[in-house]
Amino acid sequence: MAVRILLADDLSFMRMVQKEILEERGYDVVGEASDGLEAIEKYKTLRPEIVILDITMPNMNGLDAMHKIFDIDSKARIIMCSALGQQQLIVEAIKAGVKDFIVKPFKPERMLSAIEKALK
Repeated sequence: MAVRILLADDLSFMRMVQKEILEERGYDVVGEASDGLEAIEKYKTLRPEIVILDITMPNMNGLDAMHKIFDIDSKARIIMCSALGQQQLIVEAIKAGVKDFIVKPFKPERMLSAIEKALK
């Protein structure tokens, strides 16, 4: 059975690129969210094995959503996605328990290696 993944990014283009990369490799993108609040709700209902969360999103950012998801499921496997220049936020996310982070723009191989790391 394919690994189930939830994508959360406010840019639909980014979600589309990520989804294409993942589905080509046999992963199952079970949901997409355009902000942190939507990511939390979709996590509750879909219970994916992995969540890829962008840090900068409207309504609720990825860090706040990460904390809420960890409140729901302390074993959640979260990978943060960020733009360059957000090192402080990345450090905070790692201390909180995320499995890995991807810096945009990223190569497909980097995203796939983050997923493999999260699954171990």
